[in-house]
Amino acid sequence: MDETFGPEYVRPAQPDCTRCGCCTAALCEKGRTSVMRCLGHVGDAFRETVASCPCSAESTKHTSAWMLAQVRVTRLAQELPIPEAAELLLRDLAGGKVVAEPGEPFPQLKVRGLAQLVHGMPAITPLGLTYLMAKDEVRAATAVRVVDVDKKTRTARVEVVAWRPDEPVTVLMDQIATDSGLDVDSLPGRWLTADANCRAENADGLVLTGYRNSAPLPAGWMGVDDGEDQ
Repeated sequence: MDETFGPEYVRPAQPDCTRCGCCTAALCEKGRTSVMRCLGHVGDAFRETVASCPCSAESTKHTSAWMLAQVRVTRLAQELPIPEAAELLLRDLAGGKVVAEPGEPFPQLKVRGLAQLVHGMPAITPLGLTYLMAKDEVRAATAVRVVDVDKKTRTARVEVVAWRPDEPVTVLMDQIATDSGLDVDSLPGRWLTADANCRAENADGLVLTGYRNSAPLPAGWMGVDDGEDQ
């Protein structure tokens, strides 16, 4: 009896990512703009293969996972700081001190991504440096204007008045919506208040937390009209 079905459909192979060697280009494009990284967009059979993909890692600058990690560690430093002994160890590592026997505090740093082993020796991570900066820097409330949002990448561009109001920075759109309780569609053009380290040298070092509705702005202030919605 002849088969009544047509030829078997085989999905065309997708091109590999040229940067990592473990994912397709399409997967890395999605992973870079997802807090779930590449790992969150594959089935169980491929999780181990893509788990360490650098294209979407929180250690790779400007990925969504990296932006989320900066916020997480900053909030950790401000709201739930690590024990004093662990912080002292972290500061020793930041200062380049060789610590052959780090003791009990090291696992606390490692599990939070603040320290790691390099050639068998404890070393501070970039996130560890972010933590110390968040502990030491002055953070203050500042007016923030949402310039626009990109729903595809789940990011927003914002202007930070107390930093550089003419230099928009990219932040996580969902962070703004979650913090403020506002609908994403209402964000473009809206003025908010957020906490920031306004002495940051560049956009990579600027971390915004605690987005909330701002008090009404004076009429005419930076282009705000009497009837404009806040």
